[in-house]
Amino acid sequence: MPTTVPFFAPDITESDITACAEVLRSGWLTTGPCVREFEKAFASAVGARHAVAVNSCTAALHLALEALGLRPDQGVLVPTMTFAATAEVVRYFGAVPLLVDCDPVTGNLSLDAAAARLAQVRAGGWTPGRRVTDVVGIMPVHVGGLMLDMGEVRRFASRHGLWTVEDAAHALPAAWRPGPDAPWQRCGEDTADVTCYSFYANKTITTGEGGMAVTASAALAERMRLMSLHGLSHDAWNRYTGHGSWDYRIVAPGFKYNLTDIAAALGLRQLARAEAMRQARARIAAHYHQELAGEAGISLPPVDPDRVHAWHLFPIRVEGDPTGARRNAVIEMLRSAGVTCSVHWRPLHLHPYYQETFGYEPDDCPAATALFHGLVSLPIFSRMTGPQMDAVVAGVRAAVRTVRPVQV
Repeated sequence: MPTTVPFFAPDITESDITACAEVLRSGWLTTGPCVREFEKAFASAVGARHAVAVNSCTAALHLALEALGLRPDQGVLVPTMTFAATAEVVRYFGAVPLLVDCDPVTGNLSLDAAAARLAQVRAGGWTPGRRVTDVVGIMPVHVGGLMLDMGEVRRFASRHGLWTVEDAAHALPAAWRPGPDAPWQRCGEDTADVTCYSFYANKTITTGEGGMAVTASAALAERMRLMSLHGLSHDAWNRYTGHGSWDYRIVAPGFKYNLTDIAAALGLRQLARAEAMRQARARIAAHYHQELAGEAGISLPPVDPDRVHAWHLFPIRVEGDPTGARRNAVIEMLRSAGVTCSVHWRPLHLHPYYQETFGYEPDDCPAATALFHGLVSLPIFSRMTGPQMDAVVAGVRAAVRTVRPVQV
């Protein structure tokens, strides 16, 4: 029987299960001491001063934009190569996502494209179907766990008067340096005004559902914490303990974004193994590179000696067809062979909502449009077995050798 390979499988140990069971037995299930311990440990792990645990990366991004004061009709530079959450949180405020093209090799946001989009908007020569009063921020995304040069991003933001919110949903643990003689800087180590992480089930560490926002600013952290639980005064966090008061104050109309102690207990154990699990993913990526290097008809993701790659994704590019038909056929062959794949992502400017609401067209972000038609994300997760890795390699080889390039 052929080996079947899921796209991902969470790395859960008996210790993880025991930690969650201990919280269940404790009688304190919602936000409490485990959440505080998780925040402290996470801040230490990424080199941040403040950490606020929430129930998703989407919540973290939303809270970050609220704390930074985003307003209706303001513009935010957002990479088109990203998941829905990065841009949709901008829309929560009635603000406008200014979609930016990607680097054709890494898939990460292109600062050249960002500069061109910014100049267009500020000169009044381009508006995406809506009035934009000004451009106020930029939201870089580290696609697959390969970090951008955040020094360049911060300098770009400073030159143009922008704040920076870093979507690091894929980038834990990850790091960058500007060159081989420079020190490493961890993702979240003052790499942005706010850096936001995801602990969804398929991420490098998981709490099932969950997220974290980290920042060097005590004021931003305080605002995000306040707004994460209905805008209640801090007395409300302790009102059910022996040390708290029954009374509290509503300071602002906040949200219900707090993380539970059950999730935090799992997060603490996962965080302790984060680097070990990243190294396991790195070994799988190295195996794919070794076995698939030189295979005609595909290209592999770049490896940069100045990056500590989280390897949340391993995206290959199927070449030989600008329409995506060959890529689709390769995915179907892999699926038939028992190998589950995905695509990260259909760029936002190719989705109906952004086309119908803002008038985006494929040529607005040509590099991302071209890249999308070849993308295939192969399975990569820390508990992959040797036979599973071999099945992926064999499936890719067979598929790209069978599905011929399209003559155009």
